[in-house]
Amino acid sequence: MNEYSPGIERLCFHSQYARRLIAADATLRADLAAGMGRPFLRGEMEDFLRASQVPGSLGVSLRRLRQRVWLRVAARDLSGAANLNEVMASMTDLADVSILAAQIAAYIELAERYGEPIGAESRRKQELIVVAMGKLGGGELNVSSDVDLIFVFPEEGGTNGSRSIENQEFFNLLGKRIIALLAELTEDGFVFRVDMRLRPYGESGALTISFAALESYFVTQGRPWERYAWIKARAITGAHYAELDSLVKPFVFRRYLDYAAIDQIRDLHRQIRAEVTRRDRIDDVKLGRGGIREIEFLAQVFQLIRGGRERRLQGRSTLGTLAVLGELKLLSKESCETLAQSYVFLRELEHRLQYLDDAQTHQLPTAADDQIRIAAAFEKATFDDVLTAFSRHREFVAGQFDAMFAREKLDGSEALVQLWQGALAEIQAISILRTLGYRDGENILQRLQAIQISGRYRQLPQTSQARFDSLVPLLLKTSVEFSNPDETLFRTLDLLETVSRRETYLALLRENDVALRKVQELAAASSWAIGYLSNHPILLDELLDPRELAAAPDWPQLRCRLGQELNQYRGDVERQWDVLRHFKQAQMFRLISQDVAGLLPLEKLSDHLSDLADSVLHAALAGAWEALKSKHRDVPQFAVIAYGKLGGKELGYGSDLDIIFLYDDEHPDAPENYARLAQRLNSWLTAYTPAGVLYDTDLRLRPDGASGLLVSSVKAFEEYQSHRAWVWEHQALTRARYSAGEIGVGGAFEAIRSAVLCQPRELSVLRQQVIEMRNKMRHEHRVSADSFDIKHSQGGLVDIEFVVQYLVLGFAHRHPELTDNIGNIALLKRSAEFDLIPTQLALHVADVYRELRRMQHRAWLDGSEAARVSSDIAIAHVEPVIKLWKILLPEPA
Repeated sequence: MNEYSPGIERLCFHSQYARRLIAADATLRADLAAGMGRPFLRGEMEDFLRASQVPGSLGVSLRRLRQRVWLRVAARDLSGAANLNEVMASMTDLADVSILAAQIAAYIELAERYGEPIGAESRRKQELIVVAMGKLGGGELNVSSDVDLIFVFPEEGGTNGSRSIENQEFFNLLGKRIIALLAELTEDGFVFRVDMRLRPYGESGALTISFAALESYFVTQGRPWERYAWIKARAITGAHYAELDSLVKPFVFRRYLDYAAIDQIRDLHRQIRAEVTRRDRIDDVKLGRGGIREIEFLAQVFQLIRGGRERRLQGRSTLGTLAVLGELKLLSKESCETLAQSYVFLRELEHRLQYLDDAQTHQLPTAADDQIRIAAAFEKATFDDVLTAFSRHREFVAGQFDAMFAREKLDGSEALVQLWQGALAEIQAISILRTLGYRDGENILQRLQAIQISGRYRQLPQTSQARFDSLVPLLLKTSVEFSNPDETLFRTLDLLETVSRRETYLALLRENDVALRKVQELAAASSWAIGYLSNHPILLDELLDPRELAAAPDWPQLRCRLGQELNQYRGDVERQWDVLRHFKQAQMFRLISQDVAGLLPLEKLSDHLSDLADSVLHAALAGAWEALKSKHRDVPQFAVIAYGKLGGKELGYGSDLDIIFLYDDEHPDAPENYARLAQRLNSWLTAYTPAGVLYDTDLRLRPDGASGLLVSSVKAFEEYQSHRAWVWEHQALTRARYSAGEIGVGGAFEAIRSAVLCQPRELSVLRQQVIEMRNKMRHEHRVSADSFDIKHSQGGLVDIEFVVQYLVLGFAHRHPELTDNIGNIALLKRSAEFDLIPTQLALHVADVYRELRRMQHRAWLDGSEAARVSSDIAIAHVEPVIKLWKILLPEPA
């Protein structure tokens, strides 16, 4: 007995279709026995067609090839030799090979009659592009599937034969011939049933369509379900794939986060579910609850939402997409793995149903014999055992699907719906608002009425207005859960109005309770934070995963990811600018969220903001150098030096970057190239794009200030600092550090900085110079007597900074440890350790510095850039600062 006979007998037991084929043609059994030990690969299929084909017999050859592939795939699958991927790949290859062979043969036949189609503009030969959709497009074809196709050609024109016809007519004839070669039922059966209903305009549309007409259709007629369908589109014949992709990708994948796709897929699924119920096919493996289609919808909704931003989500494979979702943490890794297991089980069940009689069925069998065969195919004792596994997988899939697509209703909020709709009397509406806990019901009602009569609201599309209408009562109900309900509501309504023109943002807030709640928390905590979100609504996406939002940033890992994303767009500077800006905004927004939630001490927040700026500078420098046309080396010997708040790692949300540029390179082209690099880098940082600005920069601290060169050599910088710099420039140097670029250049700077700061200085002269500079600054920032400017008033932050700078410049020659860039608080304590100032006073001033920074930060979050408080409030805080100033920097008598 042939070693594969048991496998063949097993196949014949499970499949009536296989029994009929083998009984009708003895060669099929021999071929199956000879080939069952290996997969049926594409090359073997092509070899069979070449060996078997004679003129006019392609249809017969294709059908006989299909029989052989089907038998071997089924036998290997049922015997356990093939997994799902092999089954799908073999059937997909069969379709690809068959369609290509049919197209080639039909094209030759038509070209002999009409000539070849030529483009009217390019004057080049035109080819039909067969676009595979659905499971064929995704490389997931099942064993008894039809094939969903769309026929596209690049250019209108005409054929060049003696009987010339229009290109579209030629390709219509070609398409019809391909369909006939594949789908006509003969004594040998058929190859594939062909479904053309996914083409533009469906069954009423032309059989073929040009690129120009397809693009116009996408722009003017393309419907949401077609975006879903075109995700899996794959061109399998012809050329011009890149040109076709350039039409399809913008239609399918939006550059923004498209949360409106949730509603669109929900509606599509509702229609399918209604049809399944109408036909009494509840146990449909594909379309029923928890079936294959729900897994596909789950995967593809994320592709539609995020595919334009995340290229890894543009794949066609369902299993591949589920793996990416787990990697990106859009679904938990465990959920993705279980969904993948369910997908494999359901697809294998689908195949075993279709093996019974090569029927395109997805319905569980009712005949006892068929149930026995299905149970045996799964090596189960009874069909009930199969049903148990089926139910388990189906319930898990349905649970995941419902969690994603279920729509919550406004429970018990009918009165608030009526209030928003203006259906209540004014007195009644105000009474409800006050009862809920709002302090100023009249003002809130006026705000709501102003929204409803505004042009912005009234001009919203119907779907957007419906989402807006569903959100307002929800906000009215939940804003009272915060300590400042009126402010929370007003700020959230401002955000809602700002984003209302983008339907996807309204959809996100309506679909995701977690995101909406986080928005309200931000609104309650900070007018500046909610304003930042309003200016960058794309950051709403960051609210979806609370764990990710609360996680401490891993800067080395984030830098690596940023570099990888920028590399995806090498050569596209504008896109790289957008990537950098979104990275900065996303990371800063996460820090804002942690800040207002009380998860970050101010010192740690400043460290993170400074690390963020360093990371952006590092990436922008690399990108600017790569984009430079004239370069004399691969790696620039160039560094960015940070001063001010960035230098001292005390960066705030709105801080600009005080930076200078240094290089250490003897190449004759270095000065010119690095000057251009400095200009280019500054453009990368400050250029305004639709995604905003990265940072404002201040370059005036470079040698010779605004009149000096934009970039200096290390040697020139050392000469300037050692012989020509003003004392105030040495003061600034106390808070300077290497930030980004070539680390060797950074090391050279640090050596110069240390040497300059450690120079012995005459204390009386230094004291006078520091006092004069401080008086000049006070004159420039006058403050009324009843107000205290946290930064500039006497005893404020600048006074403390000047005290520390005086201590460093005056005593670093004796105590080089004072040159360490460790922050003002640590340097005050270190000065006390060296007996330069009283210990207790140093600790008190450190506490004042910490408190003043906290007050300044609080004022910023409340929307006030000029942080000022009453003098009465400040006097208790600043006394230690004034005392220390008088000890170290007394005014001359």
